Amino acid sequence: MASLYLASDLTDRDVVAGSVVQVTGDEARHAITVARVRVGEKLSVSDGDGLLAFGTVTSTEGGIVSVEVESAARHPAPLPELWLAQALAKGDRDELAVQAATELGVAGVIPWAAERSISRWEGVKAAKGRDRWASIVREATKQSIRPRVPVVEPIASTGALTKLPGRILVLEPDATTRLTEVELDGDRITLVVGPEGGIAPRELDAFAAAGATLVRLGPEVLRTSTAGPAALAVLNTRLGRW
Repeated sequence: MASLYLASDLTDRDVVAGSVVQVTGDEARHAITVARVRVGEKLSVSDGDGLLAFGTVTSTEGGIVSVEVESAARHPAPLPELWLAQALAKGDRDELAVQAATELGVAGVIPWAAERSISRWEGVKAAKGRDRWASIVREATKQSIRPRVPVVEPIASTGALTKLPGRILVLEPDATTRLTEVELDGDRITLVVGPEGGIAPRELDAFAAAGATLVRLGPEVLRTSTAGPAALAVLNTRLGRW
C-alpha cells in the first residue's frame, strides 16, 4: 500500500500523467528520514482538499521528494457530510475518537466543552488543544490515504452545537430511536458524543428543543472513545459508502 503525503500547493494543472510533483518541507523530511522513502517507490500526494495523485518517486535529492504522476483524480466531498462533535474527555479518549473518526471519513470534528467534561480547554489551552487535534487529524488522513483533511473547528459550547446547520444526531443510550431507523436527509449530519459521565439532562433538553434527534446504537453503553466511530461505521453502511 502506497503512503500518502500532503502538498497544499498542489493544483489540477500539476497532476497530469507524466508530470512531476514535489513534496517539500516537513512532509519531505519525514518521508526521507523517517519513512526512508527511496527512488522507485510508489506514493500518493494530495492537496488535502480532494485532489489525489499517484506515482513513482524519481528523486529525493535536496530534501525534496519528486514524484512522477501516473494517475490523478479530484474527489468531490461526499454528501451528506458526516461531522463529529466530540466532548472533551480525560486522558486520550477524545483523541482516540477523533483519530478513528478521521479514518472513517468524517468531514470535520468539533471539540465540545460539555457540562460533564473533566478535561477543560481554557485560555491558551484552547488553541493548543485544537492544534493537537488538527495534528491527529492530519496524520490519520495520511494513514488512511484520504484525499480530504477534515476540518477541526474551535471549541464549542452546547449552545453553539444546537445552532449547527443540518441534521443533529445526539448519541444517548436511553434514547428510544435507533440510529439504524433515523432518516438520513440533508447535506450535513452531525453526531454529538458526550463525555465519560454522559450528557447532562439539561443539555439533552437543549438539543431536543433545537430539533436534534436523540439516537442509540445497541444495548451496550460504549465509551466516549468508541461511540462516535461506531456510529460513523453504521452511517457509512447506511449511506452505501461501505
